[in-house]
Amino acid sequence: MKIAKLVAYEVLASGGYPTVEVKVTLDTGAIGIASVPYGASAGKHEAVVLTDQDKTRWNGNGVLKAVDNILNTIVPAIKDIPTENQIDLDTQLIQLDGTLDKAKLGGNAILAVSLAVARATANAKRLPLYRYLIETYHLEPDLNKLPQPMTVIIEGGKHADESTDFQEFCVVAKEQGSVAENVRRCLETYHQLKGILKENKLSTNGGNEGAFAPNGIPTNEKPLEFIVEAIKRAGYTPGGELGIAIDAAASEFYNGNYELKLENRQFASDELIAYYSEWLDKYPFVSLEDMLAEDDWEGWVKLNQILKAKGIKHIGDDLTVTNIGRLRKAIENDAISGIIIKPNQIGTLSETIACCQIANEHGLITITSHRGGGETNDHFIADLAVAVGSAYVKVGPTRGERVSKYNRLMEIERELRG
Repeated sequence: MKIAKLVAYEVLASGGYPTVEVKVTLDTGAIGIASVPYGASAGKHEAVVLTDQDKTRWNGNGVLKAVDNILNTIVPAIKDIPTENQIDLDTQLIQLDGTLDKAKLGGNAILAVSLAVARATANAKRLPLYRYLIETYHLEPDLNKLPQPMTVIIEGGKHADESTDFQEFCVVAKEQGSVAENVRRCLETYHQLKGILKENKLSTNGGNEGAFAPNGIPTNEKPLEFIVEAIKRAGYTPGGELGIAIDAAASEFYNGNYELKLENRQFASDELIAYYSEWLDKYPFVSLEDMLAEDDWEGWVKLNQILKAKGIKHIGDDLTVTNIGRLRKAIENDAISGIIIKPNQIGTLSETIACCQIANEHGLITITSHRGGGETNDHFIADLAVAVGSAYVKVGPTRGERVSKYNRLMEIERELRG
């Protein structure tokens, strides 16, 4: 199968700025459409999101340069590659760009093409996308154990003004049961949380990800207390059916020291680790993510030893950015026990899946995640999570671009379970 037609254009993402969407039509008539998110909070080692920097249009955040790169550079280079050869196609995209961070053509341009071609080919073969990915990359997930919800219910950092210093507090399904049932448990907890925030005279404003972003919250620990109470009020046991996860996004409050503005405190790396350690026996943590800055390797190694002893997963995101090289360094240094997967951090489908495969080979869990700043209604990551055997899918609890991922995950469950 070959590409008969490829069009690229701007569409709106959830942050109110444009992103790239690509529509591929194959010579069979099959069509695939994919759009690429961007993150308000992004690691410095991620693939480049190419924007126009034209201040007269979208405050410089237009993506017409990326669109132009697709139409005038990428399409001529890949039009004769059989679309079933996804790895060859992605390799050509990587070589065409020629930079480590996709800065020439834009990670957003490259990924939109990569994903749209995969979806078109899956449609041509009349396969669900996750089945096509399993077949193409020779994956072996246990389809009896689907990814479970990790639901962001309080957010702060760069995702919400005047809230916590930490970016995400999540409620996490611990039981390997029905995805639909576990989504219900997480969302029931989210709804109970609203009442708790009101009782504490805190706002129930929404952040970038559709979670609560309470103004005036007194400390960074308070969300943990509130979530434990919300789990109980929803009729569940903290540490039983549901646990808690944090994404601190610590690189965002690191400037030589770690500055927690909410508490007017500064910490060196060891001091921040000690600050976190006080919480470990108090709350039912499933995982902690990006609790230290993206290049604080020594701190990551120390914290990983502490968390492993407690049975808590230590998750890299800004540290690893879905990048094989950084993942290998994290594995060699024993810095993590799991990794966040975001395709737009690296720029092609094949690199994303290779990263997952390496993580799986070394006994690390993968958590396939949305983006906080500019997400789209595209639910590709739900199929990806199933195909690579992710432990969790991390998404916000409300807003169409978030719940589309849960809805697709539940749809896959219905397909598999009949």
